[in-house]
Amino acid sequence: MADQVSSESLLTDEAIASSTTSDTAEDREEVASKLVERFAIWSGVAGLIPVPVIDVVAVGGLQIQMLRKISQIYSVEFSENRGKALIAALAGSMIPTTSGMGAASALKVVPFFGAIVSVFVMPVLSAGATYAIGKAFIQHFASGGTLLDFNPPDYREFVKVQKEKWDSRSKGPKNTEPPSTGAAATNS
Repeated sequence: MADQVSSESLLTDEAIASSTTSDTAEDREEVASKLVERFAIWSGVAGLIPVPVIDVVAVGGLQIQMLRKISQIYSVEFSENRGKALIAALAGSMIPTTSGMGAASALKVVPFFGAIVSVFVMPVLSAGATYAIGKAFIQHFASGGTLLDFNPPDYREFVKVQKEKWDSRSKGPKNTEPPSTGAAATNS
């Protein structure tokens, strides 16, 4: 399923190719960050798949595809087996999220109640995990790292912070401004 998502809808190969020849690290990071955001959204959509386990497999496939594209952006050699192992290890360091994804997926078996609950939970967990994983690899590759020297426990706190950033984004901005002092307020 994840492989069926066209690369044009996530990020064009031309944009990735131009970012690998880019002169600045900021350009690469900008392209990679946009890619991560798009894959996070697609992972959230994959979390809506109504069949248990298939949704988790689809999210995993999207995460592998995302890692492949981030590797291209940073000119890092990609190995699918190594990528799967690293994503699994990194996801394992986010135990509440990954166990929540499994539980939300399994809830889809429960008629009505399970389906309703999983529709709200699974997309948020899937998108947040994908976003955090993508940001961890961007930071690692930007610092000159490769898939071979990536150590998931080193990124445990970073991933936690990125997941919290994604969660706060999905809750929307908080209105901390004082009430408006527009024309209606001055007429009273």
